Amino acid sequence: MTDPFLQAAIDEAIKGRDEGGIPIGSVLVIDDQIVGRGHNRRIQSGSPVLHAEMDALENAGRLTAADYAKSTLYSTLSPCDMCSGAALLYRIPKIVVGENVTFQGPESYVLGRGIDLQILADQTCIELMRAFIAEHPELWNEDIGV
Repeated sequence: MTDPFLQAAIDEAIKGRDEGGIPIGSVLVIDDQIVGRGHNRRIQSGSPVLHAEMDALENAGRLTAADYAKSTLYSTLSPCDMCSGAALLYRIPKIVVGENVTFQGPESYVLGRGIDLQILADQTCIELMRAFIAEHPELWNEDIGV
């Protein structure tokens, strides 16, 4: 059974895919409640920074340091340098990742900075990304800066 918060991130990824974007989703959780949801909207919004994690943080709105200190960031895909940096900046103590097979962010760095990083190797997350990368390699390469 899929973790309900990862499932919420997967639902966001599917929403992004169905909008014509990259199927990556994220949620920010505090006290077992989703306070922010997001999906990669770079294509839809013409934005260079609207990765799923950044969208979830934006949609959570302004939070206190105490809120971030007890939060967990869920993402369907291993967060990139930018999104990992945002988690470090706000001292989010835990990141739960659906998969890191199709892309691996700076996981060693994040771990070395004290974040509890959990990789779930979720097949749904893997298949969403594999299908997208196969169908739209140019958009994927743009998203990861290749």
